[in-house]
Amino acid sequence: MTRDQILSAAVEVLRRYGPAKATVVDVARALKVSHGSVYRHFPSKAALREAVMERWLRESHTLLDAVMAGDGPADVRLRDWLATLFAAKRKKALDDEELFATYMALLGDASEVIEQHIDHLLGQLREIISDGVARGEFAVQDPAATARAVFDASLRFHSPVHAADWGRAEIDEEFDALCVLILDGVRAR
Repeated sequence: MTRDQILSAAVEVLRRYGPAKATVVDVARALKVSHGSVYRHFPSKAALREAVMERWLRESHTLLDAVMAGDGPADVRLRDWLATLFAAKRKKALDDEELFATYMALLGDASEVIEQHIDHLLGQLREIISDGVARGEFAVQDPAATARAVFDASLRFHSPVHAADWGRAEIDEEFDALCVLILDGVRAR
């Protein structure tokens, strides 16, 4: 039994029972093993839940890593990065609302995982912005501070607390307007 098999079973158990009722015993039962087998990989229920959250967030990283691998103009990569993050978060929220609600309930238990996720995202933004400055495409004094500002300005399109808005008809138009504003703000004149 692999760690990934346990995480997949945990996701299904969380989907079925919800975070309040799902237990390590339920995960073990779904895998047809003893709960001790699950505890060999995860020392506690909290560790298992944290790993589920980390796996879920890592899926976004994979999509964003593909954008980071590109070598086009920084403004195109920045917009693509923002669009990819928004699309990934929106897909999770709208395609499986029940599981998304479960993840929302787990957020408070995974603060370190969330911090690492945000640090990863900020690092990617900083890299795109720094590259844009080096190429003369962007004119900003502090790429790290600008990355944080871009992240904060776009929260409405990637923070799960705003997920209720992501299905609105106007959301894509509003996202486009924000991207124009951000890119106008960082472009070299």
